[in-house]
Amino acid sequence: MEILILAFYSIMLLYAAAIGSLIYGFVRLSAFELYDTNPTTRFSILIPIRNEAENLPQLLSSLSALNYPATLFEVLFIDDDSSDTSLVLLQNTKMPFDFQVLPNQRKSGSPKKDAITTGIPIAQNEWIITTDADCTFPREWLLSFDNYIRKHHPEMVAGPVTYDCRYSFSDHFQQLDFMSLQGATMGSFGLHEAFLCNGANFAYTQKLFYALNGFEGNDRIASGDDVFLLQKAVASHSETVHYLKCKAAVVHTMPLQDWKSIFHQRIRWASKTTSYNSLFEKLLAVVVLAGNLTFLGIFVAAAAGFSIVHLAILLALKIAIDWVLILKTQHFITGSRPRFLIASSLFYPVFNTLVGCYSLFGSYQWKGRSFK
Repeated sequence: MEILILAFYSIMLLYAAAIGSLIYGFVRLSAFELYDTNPTTRFSILIPIRNEAENLPQLLSSLSALNYPATLFEVLFIDDDSSDTSLVLLQNTKMPFDFQVLPNQRKSGSPKKDAITTGIPIAQNEWIITTDADCTFPREWLLSFDNYIRKHHPEMVAGPVTYDCRYSFSDHFQQLDFMSLQGATMGSFGLHEAFLCNGANFAYTQKLFYALNGFEGNDRIASGDDVFLLQKAVASHSETVHYLKCKAAVVHTMPLQDWKSIFHQRIRWASKTTSYNSLFEKLLAVVVLAGNLTFLGIFVAAAAGFSIVHLAILLALKIAIDWVLILKTQHFITGSRPRFLIASSLFYPVFNTLVGCYSLFGSYQWKGRSFK
């Protein structure tokens, strides 16, 4: 039992150190404020779509309300074989900005990477921003990117994303899980070890995309249009890869509404982890998985007579360090306090362990398609 206690404490202290480093990176990453309302940067916004008729009205309304000159941006919708009324809706909607609808040119095992690769040669502007059809944007979204680009001269900029939650446990569980990822993203940028970003709010120059040979080398993997491109850029152009820690840049999306979809989405996210090139990310992934397994192991050991004092200390250590990262991230991104925090903290290690194990061997469904 003493060896087991030592092992539990060692793993949990290592876990706390790993999450603590991300918290330090998050604090170290400077927030950005708008300073100029006269933009000059031209953007091409790329939006892959597949059966998005339900989401397109909110998306188009949000794009139309942007506080940005319509002459300085265009929108390219890349349709990936939609079978609903998405195309009809786009064709019959008048918008105050230039837009095109392009058919996706499928060449790889990743529909979304193909969509972006299809859109970039057609884009009229040097700066590309990718996002998703189920997103909405603050009015100063493009303005915040313009200000940051003109002040810091990057070639790639990642931005924050959040969920618009209702009142259900599943919504807020997804939000807390997502906040941990957003916190890890900002923390890794603050440590100069960037390995995560979100394709719903991701900008880069065409010049950099072609210099990196686009998605070459990872196009067989269905997901990862964002993180693989980021990691390639960090490997060769690290000084020009930045994070826009700005409240005016936060993109909003909706949480999924059933647990099967949530599970498959997380498998999709986790399935690309083994292909990451970042040593920092791989070590972090191992430590996080070990921490979650230890969390579960503590309860098993408690049933076999493990000291309640050690149980309380270990549980408090893990939950406390997780809460600091999540609370800091959510406070910055949404300005609100999370709901169902205790319930989510207890459920998360079980859910995360199942996702991590299943992603190594199973398949998942996304947008009506199955992927390994």
